[in-house]
Amino acid sequence: MQFFRSLLPSFSLLYLLFFQPTNAQVGPGVVTGNTAVHDPTMCKDASGKYFVFSTGQGIEIRTSTDRTAWTLVGKVWPDGAPWTDQYTGTSNGDLWAPDCTIIGNTFYLYYAASSFGSQNSAIFFAKSTTGMPGSWQNQGLVTSTAPGAAYNAIDPNLYIEGNNWWLSLGSFWTGIKLQTLASNTGKPTSSAVTSLAQRTANSGAIEASIIYKHGGFYYLFTSWDNCCRGTSSTYNIRVGRSSRVDGGYVDQAGVALTAGGGTLVLGSHGNIIGPGGQDIMDDADGPILVYHYYTAQGSFLGINRLDFSSGWPVVV
Repeated sequence: MQFFRSLLPSFSLLYLLFFQPTNAQVGPGVVTGNTAVHDPTMCKDASGKYFVFSTGQGIEIRTSTDRTAWTLVGKVWPDGAPWTDQYTGTSNGDLWAPDCTIIGNTFYLYYAASSFGSQNSAIFFAKSTTGMPGSWQNQGLVTSTAPGAAYNAIDPNLYIEGNNWWLSLGSFWTGIKLQTLASNTGKPTSSAVTSLAQRTANSGAIEASIIYKHGGFYYLFTSWDNCCRGTSSTYNIRVGRSSRVDGGYVDQAGVALTAGGGTLVLGSHGNIIGPGGQDIMDDADGPILVYHYYTAQGSFLGINRLDFSSGWPVVV
């Protein structure tokens, strides 16, 4: 999430979303409670409790028992994260784009520290056995970039298949990269990265990568264009697919994602402006798309199901 300063309201909001693409009525996602989030990631523990972690000072934590009513319960780092200050450029600065994965009874949370338009950026991760405030243990630096690098080390996404771990990351510059991780440390096995997607349009505005496997394909979701401008935001969610996790992603028209390809999944419609900063989670009712969007009141949580029956994800 390249250009962001959070203006999250502190009050709870009750609202009903009616998602209306240009060619069909998509039927309503209902979210209530404290849903003023940015760059949400969602996971569910063994008891069935849902967690949403989001961008902000200390990384905000919200929980729900039904994926509908959400309560703000605190922060991952309630006392700040001083090890990130050299990247945010301030004490207790906003930490960006967390990514949650639960393995057994352990929460893994990757997150980024940076500032607007800077490549002085880093990705860190933390562990917890409960996911709640005060329970997290800092696992340290995962990777970083400096000014002049070919890419930017923000917007992490952990993808695991068997004993193989990968981290997708990147924003603007030369786009989305993939790095292999060691499963025993959660950190890179080398400094090498593989390019997955890149744009030249709109100053190379692509970020917030998520890798998701369905059937025989790996799907790479990204956010295009401009985030974090309120109702002037132009963020939108795009996708491509590949038979390999480490490359060859193309969009529905066959255009390579490394050549600017990307099929639209969700864009602005009605009063839903600039959806993006997405995550995907499997639940009992199928794949779930989680994202933020804007209204005149701020940035809020959106949740929809995804239908892959055509071979390409469609919001329902």
